[in-house]
Amino acid sequence: MGMMDGTLGAGLNGMWAWRADWIWGLLLIFTTVTIHIIGLGFLHQRAVRTLYEIRNHRHPGASFVLVLGAVTMLTTALHVVETVFWAGSYRFLNAIPDGRSAVLYSLNAMTSYGHESVFLDPRWQLLGASEALNGWLLFGLTTAFLFSMFQKALQSLERNIR
Repeated sequence: MGMMDGTLGAGLNGMWAWRADWIWGLLLIFTTVTIHIIGLGFLHQRAVRTLYEIRNHRHPGASFVLVLGAVTMLTTALHVVETVFWAGSYRFLNAIPDGRSAVLYSLNAMTSYGHESVFLDPRWQLLGASEALNGWLLFGLTTAFLFSMFQKALQSLERNIR
C-alpha cells in the first residue's frame, strides 16, 4: 500500500484540491498586510508629527482625544480598503454573484462576524476562511499600533502637564 493510498494520501489529495484557494489566499494576505503596514507607518509619522506640533496647545487633553480619534478613524478606513480589496478579488474569481454581496461577505469574513446569509461559491470556501485569518492578523496589527499610539500620546500629554 503506497503512501497516497491510505488515509494520509486522501488527506493530501483533499488539500491539493484547494490549491487555488491557498495561492489566492496567501497572495491576498501578503498584499493586505503590506498595505496595512505601509498605512500604519504613514499614520504613525503623521500622528507623531501632529502630537509634537500641538504639544503646547492650550487644551492638550482635547488635542490628545482628537489626534487619537482621527488615527482610529483612519485605521478603520484602512480596514475598509482591505475589505474592498478582498471583495474585488471575490468578484474577479466569480466566487460571489455581485459587488454588494462581495463587500458584505468580505466584511463578515474579515471581522469573523459571519452572521449574514451570504456565501461564497463552494469552490472558493477556503478562500473565505483565509480572509478570516487575514482579519485576525490585521486587527492584531491595528491593536498593537493603537496601543502604541495611545502610549506615545499619553507620554506627550504628561510631559506637557509637568
